[in-house]
Amino acid sequence: MNDWPEGWSDDNRGPRYGRGSAGARPESARVMRQVRRGPAVPPGPRSGHDGSGPAAPPGAAGVPQQPTYVDGRGHEPGAGGYDSGYNTGQVYGSPGGRGPGAPGGASARGPRPAPNWRRRIKWTAITVAAVFVVTSVATYFWADSKLRREVDLSKVIDRPEGGDGTNYLIVGSDSREGMSKEDEKKLHTGGAEGKRTDSMMILHVGDNGDTLISLPRDSDVVVPSYQGSTSGKVFPAQGRHTKLNATYAEDGPTLLVRTIEANTGLRIDHYVEIGFQGFASIVDAVGGVEIDIDKGFKDKWSGADFEAGKQTLNGQEALAFVRTRHAFAASDLQRTKNQQKFLAALAHQVATPSTILNPFKFYPTMGAGLDSLIVDEDMSLWDLASMFWAMKGVSGGDGTSMNMPISGSAGGNLVWDKAKVKTLVDELNNDEKVTVSGN
Repeated sequence: MNDWPEGWSDDNRGPRYGRGSAGARPESARVMRQVRRGPAVPPGPRSGHDGSGPAAPPGAAGVPQQPTYVDGRGHEPGAGGYDSGYNTGQVYGSPGGRGPGAPGGASARGPRPAPNWRRRIKWTAITVAAVFVVTSVATYFWADSKLRREVDLSKVIDRPEGGDGTNYLIVGSDSREGMSKEDEKKLHTGGAEGKRTDSMMILHVGDNGDTLISLPRDSDVVVPSYQGSTSGKVFPAQGRHTKLNATYAEDGPTLLVRTIEANTGLRIDHYVEIGFQGFASIVDAVGGVEIDIDKGFKDKWSGADFEAGKQTLNGQEALAFVRTRHAFAASDLQRTKNQQKFLAALAHQVATPSTILNPFKFYPTMGAGLDSLIVDEDMSLWDLASMFWAMKGVSGGDGTSMNMPISGSAGGNLVWDKAKVKTLVDELNNDEKVTVSGN
């Protein structure tokens, strides 16, 4: 019985290949078959290998049209539109472009364009600059809001004419504001009420070098006429002599400024004050300050106990160092020198890259300083920065540091050398290089 469809027989099948077949497989049959490009063949009868013959078996429906092998290579002479699929890198089943299986693994989207580095660098620079500007502006307003502008210099009467440059009066008070009893004991400040001043300095900032002048607290001065800071009442001059720091205790910053201006003829442009707690906090925030102590000393009043040599002082130790006077034969004069030395070292430490470029150190240091400073109403952050950099310059040898010239003492008070003081003030007012030396 013939199992093949009508018109088909074993004779029509031609040579058979495979296991058990007597016919040898021709060499051309091993060549990879190629796909004829063109429209799909509609269902229906298809011819055999020679272009004539019975239709394909019904079970072969859906089988792709196979090429004829006229020349043994799968090519028909004169066949139009034939494309092997490799001339364009096209792959079976991927019309119109390359697919994942294309030779070499090429993508259908083609090669990625080279990155535009000039554009990337430009936008990176713009982004960094924008972040810097926003951060700087935010920091400025944050810092400006912290300044305690509590001193009204407009209440100072009969003021001298201003000269060239800018004069800052820097005061270290023994204010215990914000301190607990434990803090007072730890810092050896005592528990006295009110405020006095332990240190006073004039910093002149000019074009011919900056000058830092310490005013000993025991300086003998004449109290001039002045206007009360709270009452507004004008008190006439009585020729009364007292220690300079007593005027601060009597009526605060405005009387202190009025007394210095009346006794020197030098106009004070800005006022800056810092208390015990604030000073210690700044030193601790910056991580301590390294200083070289020439000769060791002890003082039970301030709690000082230092050996000679280089060492890093924390806030508590720093406060003891700048307050000590009983341990020295020169008393207050030696203390003012130590204060200048330490403030110079502190300014240098604050200005180091390890502090400025480290936000975890810079902001606590800045915050501690601004929280504890009391300044005049006209003080700006630019003025404060100018003062700070001038302090740093003096510490680096770009300026002059000295004590107010002293000629002797009277009744336990230090008497200023009037001739030298006049020369010093004239040089400062004219913003000239200082030639006068202090004690």
